[in-house]
Formats: sequence, structure tokens, C-alpha cells
Amino acid sequence: MDELSIESRRFSMKQARQIVGDQLHAPNPRIYWTDFLLSVLAGHLSFSAMMFAPSRFAGDSPLLWWGLKALFFTATILLFLRSVMFTHELVHLPREGWSAFRVAWNLLCGIPFMIPSFTYYPHIDHHRRKSYGTEHDGEYLSLSHQPPSAIVLYMLGVLVTPLAGVLRFGILSPICWLFPSVRKWTFTHASTMVMDVFYERPEASRRVYKIMILQEIACFVICLGLILHAPFIAKTWFDPLWIHAYCVSVGMIFMNNIRTLGAHRWTGPGSELSFEEQLLDSCDYPHRPWITELWGPTGTRYHATHHLFPSLPYHNLGIAHRRLMAELPPDSIFRETAKLSLLGEIAQLWQRSSQVASRLKVAGRIDPYSPSLHGATSGAYLSASKHSSDTFQSRPSPNSDAA
Repeated sequence: MDELSIESRRFSMKQARQIVGDQLHAPNPRIYWTDFLLSVLAGHLSFSAMMFAPSRFAGDSPLLWWGLKALFFTATILLFLRSVMFTHELVHLPREGWSAFRVAWNLLCGIPFMIPSFTYYPHIDHHRRKSYGTEHDGEYLSLSHQPPSAIVLYMLGVLVTPLAGVLRFGILSPICWLFPSVRKWTFTHASTMVMDVFYERPEASRRVYKIMILQEIACFVICLGLILHAPFIAKTWFDPLWIHAYCVSVGMIFMNNIRTLGAHRWTGPGSELSFEEQLLDSCDYPHRPWITELWGPTGTRYHATHHLFPSLPYHNLGIAHRRLMAELPPDSIFRETAKLSLLGEIAQLWQRSSQVASRLKVAGRIDPYSPSLHGATSGAYLSASKHSSDTFQSRPSPNSDAA
């Protein structure tokens, strides 16, 4: 859609707020606790079954052995992915009244997976109108303005991201404790879950640093546990736990990256976008919940709706979307955010990217020093898992430095 067309179809947030109402903004603790605990505990059980059930129950049948392994592998990925995605909810939940839930999430999920909550605090910048899609937004890559190789590099990043977590908390953390001069670089360049590895995290409050150090210590203990598990528990120099944990991590990040590719249209050129441009750059997937809820758990399939109402709890996003679709004018640009197929949107992204590659080929070269290509390369190393949700309201989250 061209700029003139967008400007002539302003979106009224006042009208949208009236349609959605105020009651949907209250998070339900019972839903959060039940959903998270069932997901993460079932995930741990499924992971254990993946490791031990095939050998115990498959007998001499390799087909049954691989079938059980694949079944529990898939279940583990889906359950753990849903559990991990609550990190996005932590950013948007009120600071007051949710401390126990934040601690529980970190103990059962964030710290064991080496993605503690402090690594996702800057997500709020992805929701600010003036930083969305710019260099200040670490969760955005201008993929529609880059060749397909940028998308490929972003997806290949799933292979190294799990190792990056071990490096960050198993090696960099103790170095920071021993040599405080390394702390600033580590905080700026290696303490945030982002798509763009060239992203520089802005300075934070003393409270955030205290939370970070506590969570670093806990993650370091997990790293030690993984290392010591081999000689003392598994009684081997190469622990099967390592390969199982790595494969599950890669599977989770792969699914999340696929979801992320369809969460936006990635049409931003790197400069500030208007409200309407940001809205049209985001996607909702309201159809086929039996499958979309698997790859887009905890409301992440309603990405455009979340952008409009970032403080809306995940369990009410579907209701808000349906109300908006029912009551907004027929020509509202919000209707253009509803998509039929995730793979269809990714195919369109690939097509836009291929057109860029064709133009670059005609021009005779691709500039390797292009900032946009640097952003693309960055996507190869860190997962959007680690979720890339956004919003348009410029006000900061009430708990942007909460644990």
C-alpha cells in the first residue's frame, strides 16, 4: 500500500479502545498459573520420556524406537515453547502482584533454559512508536529490503543459539565477576534476546544489574550441573543429555523463528514508521486455532492485536481481535492484518526479498557494508525466542525492569 493510501485511511485508537473495552485488560492469575505450570511440568516429563522411554518400551523394533523418540521430541518442543513464551507476558504484566509468577517462571523455565527474564526487558523498545523498526529495536530486521540470503542466515542461527547461551552464562558471566571492566561490553552486546546481534542494549538501572547478577549466578549453576552430570550421573565423557537438550533447543528456536518470520511483513526500511505503517506491518492469524495455537502459543498468533493493546493479557487477545473485526468499519486497515496462512505470508516475504535480490543483481553488486545486510546477518545468531512481540503505544511497560 502506498503512502498516500495509508495517510487517507487513518486508524482511530479511540474507536478501537471503545470496542475492546476495559474489562479485557485484567490478567487472570488462575489462567496464567495453570497454563504455565501444566505446560512446563508436562514438558519436563515429556523430555524425560524422550530420553528413556524408547529404550525401555521399543524392544528390538527400531521403527517403534524412532516413533517414540519422534513423538516425545515433538511434544517436548511444543510444551517447552509454550512455557518459554511466557517471558513475553512477563514484560507486559503489572509489576505489582506478579512477583511469585516471575520467580516461578525463572526457576522452572528461564534459568534452566538459560534465558532468564532480564534478557527480555528491552522488548519494550519494540513497542515504542519511535523505536519500532529502527536501530533501537533489536527485534526487527528489514527482511523485505534484503536478499533471501538474509532469511536463510536468520534461520541458520538456530544451530548456534543454544551454544551462545552456554557461552554467555558458563564463561562470560564468571569473567565479568572476576574482571568488572568486561561487564559493560557484556551487558551492551551479550545480554539481550534479539534478532540483530549488532543491537546495543542501552544502560539500565542499578536494580536491573542486581537482578541480572542473581540470575547469572543461577544460570552458571545450571551450566556447572550440565558439565558435572556427565561424569557423576551419566558416568560417561559424552552425556546423552547434552545432545537431547541441544536438539530440543534447536527445535524450539526453529519453530519460534518460523513464527517470527510471519509475525511481521518486515517492510520497514530502518527509519521511523507511522502508526498506520506499523499496524500494516504486523499480522494476525485468527483461523485454524487447532494448529496456529501450537506454533503461536500464548497469544503470539494475534501479533497485530497485541501491537494495538500491549497490556492486554494473552488469554483475551482472541476476544479483542474478534470484537475489532466485528465492529470496525469495513474499510479499516486493521482488517488487512488478518492473514490466512503463516507459510503463505513467509512465501510472500521470500518473494519481496527475491525482488530485492533481482534489483541488486541488475545493479551489479550487493554492498556488504550495508547496515540492512548487517542486520540480516545478525539474525543468524540469536532467536527472536525468544519471541518477538510488539506494540504501538509509546508509553513504557510498568514493569520494564521487573524480575
